[in-house]
Amino acid sequence: MNRLIRIGRRFAGRLAATIAILLAVSAQGAPTNRLAGHPSPYLALHGSDPVAWQTWDAEAVARARRENKLLYVSVGYFACHWCHVMQRESYRNPDIAAILNRDFIPVKVDRELNSGLDEALQQFSVRLNGVAGWPLNAFVTPDGYPVFVMLYAPPDTFREALKRLAIRWRQDSADIQRLARQAVPPPSAPETLRLTAARQAQRWEAFMRGVWQEADMLHGGFGQVSKFPMAPQLDALLERQRIRPDPKLADFLTLTFDQMAALGLRDHIGGGFFRYTVDPGWETPHFEKMLYDNAHLAMLYLRAAAVLKQPRYQAVVRDTFDFMRDVLGGPQGGLYASTSAVDADGREGAAYLWEPAVLQRSLSPDAWAAVNRVWRLDAPRHFEAGYLPAEYRTPSPDERRLLDAAARVLRPLRATRSVPVDDKQNAGLNGLALSAFSRAAALDPGYRRAADRIQVFLLKRMMRDDRLVKAVARGKSLPGAELEDYAYVVQGLLDHAEATKDAASREAAVRLARTAWRLFWSERGWRHEAQPLLATIAPEPALQDGALYSPSDVLIRASLHTGDAALTAYARQALTWRVPDMARDPYAWPSRLRVLDRAVEAVATPQ
Repeated sequence: MNRLIRIGRRFAGRLAATIAILLAVSAQGAPTNRLAGHPSPYLALHGSDPVAWQTWDAEAVARARRENKLLYVSVGYFACHWCHVMQRESYRNPDIAAILNRDFIPVKVDRELNSGLDEALQQFSVRLNGVAGWPLNAFVTPDGYPVFVMLYAPPDTFREALKRLAIRWRQDSADIQRLARQAVPPPSAPETLRLTAARQAQRWEAFMRGVWQEADMLHGGFGQVSKFPMAPQLDALLERQRIRPDPKLADFLTLTFDQMAALGLRDHIGGGFFRYTVDPGWETPHFEKMLYDNAHLAMLYLRAAAVLKQPRYQAVVRDTFDFMRDVLGGPQGGLYASTSAVDADGREGAAYLWEPAVLQRSLSPDAWAAVNRVWRLDAPRHFEAGYLPAEYRTPSPDERRLLDAAARVLRPLRATRSVPVDDKQNAGLNGLALSAFSRAAALDPGYRRAADRIQVFLLKRMMRDDRLVKAVARGKSLPGAELEDYAYVVQGLLDHAEATKDAASREAAVRLARTAWRLFWSERGWRHEAQPLLATIAPEPALQDGALYSPSDVLIRASLHTGDAALTAYARQALTWRVPDMARDPYAWPSRLRVLDRAVEAVATPQ
């Protein structure tokens, strides 16, 4: 009898637990859009979509498992033009929203808050489709494996893709999950060859072969389709030119820096650089301006002025620093993430474009004649809203003076035009800005003051018990700082300490570096995130360069400069690792090459 009572009690307990779970699920009901009022400006933009957007977290993954649905993970950012187009065309379409809400768990991601997830999905996109970019829209199984990814798609194409995937998932979800697991590439392992000076020299030779294969000797830069400022590659080349001067390399670098400064990548009225150009000749930009690009380019032009002996680059340096400080600077000392590609009325690039009649009315006759010729106002329009100021024709010395005068006249007029700002303040991006302003502190007392303000912002607002928050937005701190945040902040604090002799910066850098090694590195390798949710994310021996410098290599180099014994030991152990991918594509690993130079000095054994 007692046994029957115990069995009955256990059954009753299980029944009660089951009922409680069912009631909880019922109370949750259909998911609703969770993004209204989100601190991230990009996510908040989607708060009124009819799509029931969730955030990327364990709760969304758990819901996908309970309901046996694919996660639809859409990654974008505030300044992305095509992200806004897809929102307008598809995410505000009630029919498409109904499909997403019924058949998927829709998740919206700000890539600047989840860079590790974004990096993993971008790599999956390259493996699957050969391309990557934003908006990136991935379909992920409930157990965390990507199965399909697409970039921007017009609404009819997008709707049909959703329908086909939903039908296929309902018919055979087990097979899809099996194929997704099988498609995961094996983790890369460190190579076993000993690192020697001779082998390192061979790697540099392979890197330079890759550089000349990618180099555009007519327009500068790399590639023949669109043009991005490839900061890690350019930085490595400047360092090589400093150590081993080469006339061919000097000519290529000078061409590249001249073209980026003169043509459409740069904002000739308001200062700073756009993210990239859609053509190989640097003429037609996408109009978003990113803090990380401008911090990189400000430092690169500062170095290029010295290495290439081109003092004219100093004007570009000042314009770029002034843009970051005056446009992206927040009231508490930190810098904002970006400005949008579209103006307040949704017109791409309109804030930066000019009608000839407005220019002629605003400028002196001589200045008008100069801008008319140099800015090529007699050519067909590239943009509906007007012409982009850029030196499409080389100005004479007199025209240069007149162009400077025209910019001074037009700058106040430009200031009346509204460009939306992503006022999220990221830890890592502010670390990059701190490095930039610290390295320029000797140029201008204003840059020293800006560096000090960023340092105070990072120490007071972004640090909690020797850990970083990911970002501050709309008065709220967002958790989840990643390796890149720690690496760039540590480097920024060390640069500030070197420029200002501030002991607090060096002490904070050491504490944060220790935390970073503990959170993101093990003998298995590096992780972007401390606790990734995507099942395909595995530790890697080294992290590749992208638009930003490899965070693992930045942390290694910074740790070697701290003078801290424990950090030096960590760095030397990690330095002994090489990556097989370097042999296949050495052009993609400039930061690894530079950090391995230190390994040759520190730990290499004789051949």
